[in-house]
Amino acid sequence: MPTRDFPFSDPQRAWAYLPASPLLGEASGPLWGLNFSVKDLYGMAGWPLTASTRASVPDPGESVLVRRLLDLGACAVGKTHLHEIALGITGMNGFGGTLHPFDPARVPGGSSSGAAVSVALGQVGETKVDFALGTDTGGSIRVPAAWCGVVGYKPTKGHPAWSTEGVLPLSTTCDHAGPLARDVRTVVRVQEALTGRPVVPQEWTGVNVGLWLPSGWVDRTVREAVRLYAARLEELGAWVENVSFPEVLDAYSPIVLSEAARVHRQALEQAEPGFLPFTLAALRQGQALTEEEVEAAFDRRAAYRAQLDDLLSRFDVLLAPAVPTPPPLIGQDEVTLREGVTPLRRAVLRLTAPFSLLGVPTVALPSSAPFVGVQLVGRPDEDDRLLGLALTLEG
Repeated sequence: MPTRDFPFSDPQRAWAYLPASPLLGEASGPLWGLNFSVKDLYGMAGWPLTASTRASVPDPGESVLVRRLLDLGACAVGKTHLHEIALGITGMNGFGGTLHPFDPARVPGGSSSGAAVSVALGQVGETKVDFALGTDTGGSIRVPAAWCGVVGYKPTKGHPAWSTEGVLPLSTTCDHAGPLARDVRTVVRVQEALTGRPVVPQEWTGVNVGLWLPSGWVDRTVREAVRLYAARLEELGAWVENVSFPEVLDAYSPIVLSEAARVHRQALEQAEPGFLPFTLAALRQGQALTEEEVEAAFDRRAAYRAQLDDLLSRFDVLLAPAVPTPPPLIGQDEVTLREGVTPLRRAVLRLTAPFSLLGVPTVALPSSAPFVGVQLVGRPDEDDRLLGLALTLEG
């Protein structure tokens, strides 16, 4: 990995690469004056790509999205670290891992860990960072947004404004590109520039909200924060009703692991690929899956799709927790929830993976509890309406 001496302290280990000067956007563009960081999965000419691993990774080519943002006037300041190859939710990687922006004993969330830290802190040296490019395969924008107290937006799968071309994939079925920022207004400004359409603030009066809050899947802090958020929506005129939805990891995990193993098949042919032990074990697990097992996972995905389509035919949006607990300690592998002690990965992903597995737009927003976020989930291709509702909540 090419290195240089950063002209500032980076105790969180958020930054993977900084050029001598930012990559300037077009001065006449609508995003001129905004600076953005880039998750180190996006291909950029002249900038290294490591995916925060010591293993070799494929070259995805140049990112269409980064080039578009530069053409619109935004300036790219550098690349941020991630959970190794994006296969994880804590921020651990081959370069020491990224720390929480405000509590070094805790994780920032992943995989877009450095992205979240860069916008939470708001600057790189003397240069401000207004928004960050992340990716989300099972929660990788929304989880770090929630645990770092910022906003994260995962668009509808295949959204034409948020191209994944030129982004090193983890799972082509579940991957999304999207932004993180300190406020919804900045996310909306980027969305408007990319689409050429205004995002209109939406009133909550008469909006039907499905509250998905599996009582055993969260701790007391998260449960109370989500219920307070639901009460706020009711005060704004929304109708809130409890809904249920199953755990989808029996479909999500085989699909993602099998596709990730194909992406990294060349590295896996080596005796010592260079991945961290957990990453390597997960990729080997993906390699070992049979075609029949993966096909069965896609069948289960189709069944979950039908259930979510039914929910979204009856509700305008869903409200759900974005994380099961406040940010855990570094090295913590389990969390204590209302249902009992639960593996951290399962506890997190079962809340966020449904909406990336099924490709619906989702916004993670801070709640009344520190570093505990909620998710607003919209109907496919109703991204602008969802962002309009979120914009109204920001005031």
